[in-house]
Amino acid sequence: MSVSARFHRATLQDFREAVRQELIVLRPKFSYYSAVDPFTEEDLRDYIEDPVAALPAAIISLLPEVALLLVPYVDPLNGKEKGHPEKHAAKSGARRRPVVPAAQAAIPPEGVVLFERPAEARYWRGVHWLEGVDRSTAVIVLATGDTEVADYHYQLYRHLAMLVAELTPVESLAGYLGVIREELNSHMHGEVDERSWQLKQSFLRHRSQVRRDSKEFREYATQSFVDTLTLYLHGICCDIDVDTGPRQLPSRHLRRRLRMLREQYPPPQGYAVFPEELDRLPPAE
Repeated sequence: MSVSARFHRATLQDFREAVRQELIVLRPKFSYYSAVDPFTEEDLRDYIEDPVAALPAAIISLLPEVALLLVPYVDPLNGKEKGHPEKHAAKSGARRRPVVPAAQAAIPPEGVVLFERPAEARYWRGVHWLEGVDRSTAVIVLATGDTEVADYHYQLYRHLAMLVAELTPVESLAGYLGVIREELNSHMHGEVDERSWQLKQSFLRHRSQVRRDSKEFREYATQSFVDTLTLYLHGICCDIDVDTGPRQLPSRHLRRRLRMLREQYPPPQGYAVFPEELDRLPPAE
């Protein structure tokens, strides 16, 4: 039976269960399954091996077991179009205290695997959830259809950054939160990505009415951390450009954030964060 015949219109939950015993172990903590056909050695390198190899050891240590599942498209069944179900989970009972309370184990969102492009471009780029009462496995489903490799990398690192934010105790992020507070106190304009920009504007509109450690601040700070960590991880792996514009955080402040993340999550040997570091890199392992 072909891959498309086997999984076309399979729910995410059924798809996950069907491939549970067919995952290919890549390295400690990471395994994968591709329902994309053909999936060549070059695809394996571009979509799986290279982006995982670029992950800092400190990031890997924070993550549970990670199952990467690649599909052509994921069609939402909840009526949302071009959605980003960045996490799908129930109320948390975890002991660790993330910046925003993380969710405990959950079933996958209501979506189905498709092998043809959905009508009106209604599909998700990616989704993740945590399995088991102890949240011992993270499942990340990523759609490769109509997606450039660079955009795929962005989605992968975004979901990994969200997992780090969900699973990291708030005290471990005290330094980053301090930087955010300093930026707010100095009326620093801009953010890294659209989601953190919108939450920053919402927080600033209600700033006089909320506490410094309010829910609104935590939501903004968490999204800011996710967006900045996504950029950091993506920049380690790939040669990327930061878009300029009126909503972009000034470069000197962005570099300050990235330097802080580099201290907390040093890149693997042979990888650089800033362009000027490339000439003094030791050989990659």
